[in-house]
Amino acid sequence: MPDFYDRYSPHAYIDYSRVYVRHPKPKREYILPRGYLELLEQKRYSLSTIKAYKIYFSDFMEYHKGQDLDLLTVEDINSYMLHMVKEKHISATQQNMRINAIKFYYEKVRKGKRQYYGGIARAKEYKALPEVLSREEMKSIFAQLSNRKHRCMISLIYSAGLRRSELLNLTPQDIISERMLIRIAGKGKKCRYSLLSEKLLNELRDYYREYRPQKWLFEGEQAGEQYSPSALVKILKEAARKAGIKHRVHLHMLRHTFATHLLEQGTDLRTIQELMGHTDIKTTAIYLHVSNAYKAKIPNPLDCLDDD
Repeated sequence: MPDFYDRYSPHAYIDYSRVYVRHPKPKREYILPRGYLELLEQKRYSLSTIKAYKIYFSDFMEYHKGQDLDLLTVEDINSYMLHMVKEKHISATQQNMRINAIKFYYEKVRKGKRQYYGGIARAKEYKALPEVLSREEMKSIFAQLSNRKHRCMISLIYSAGLRRSELLNLTPQDIISERMLIRIAGKGKKCRYSLLSEKLLNELRDYYREYRPQKWLFEGEQAGEQYSPSALVKILKEAARKAGIKHRVHLHMLRHTFATHLLEQGTDLRTIQELMGHTDIKTTAIYLHVSNAYKAKIPNPLDCLDDD
């Protein structure tokens, strides 16, 4: 092959990319204390939380490698957190999540007292306003979804205000057509109900007849296998790109858009709170800041001067 290349190099090139075998990236193994993972599963923590806790507590153990975990002090834990903040530049959200992963071991697995953590400084999280899409942008996204399964998934997230994990955890039995409701196993093991669109119900029936899911409402290539979260992300990203939307679009934005559009249609905050599964109505009230309709109803003080 090199002789062939030397002879024809002015006119051709050899693509070696097909020659090399691409080996799958090895999965990281997490060595955790006995009972840590088991208790997370027993308490029915979400898959995403379990994954995060595994990573974060493994990092904590690696930082204090060779030391007895049960002999570590608050100062040792603070030393680790300071390292993560200053050297690794983790966000406030991740900082608090890492503290929770450590707390879980000492308070739940080892059944220690909560005041053990009195000295750990928690970061104050910056609460940005939710990003939402306009109705025109939503229409343009749906126009790009020719695949029925893809269209049903994205439609459900938007029309019911679902989190990604909530959509993927749905079963066919969670679609309660006689009451036009969707049963959702939500965050923190809370069950709630949200709206089922009449337009979407017909689409879901066609989808069910075509795909015949066995366990989950939306399954992967293998029957009974949950649909891939990363594949779902790509579906929306590609649809937004084809729709010509220049700014970043992500799945959770559809949940924010659901709440904002309901507010703009005149739905009261308490109802939106229940549909979203918010414990505190203050969380729901943040959508008042992004609702154009709500702002449009506020009279400008300058325009009111002549009324006095």
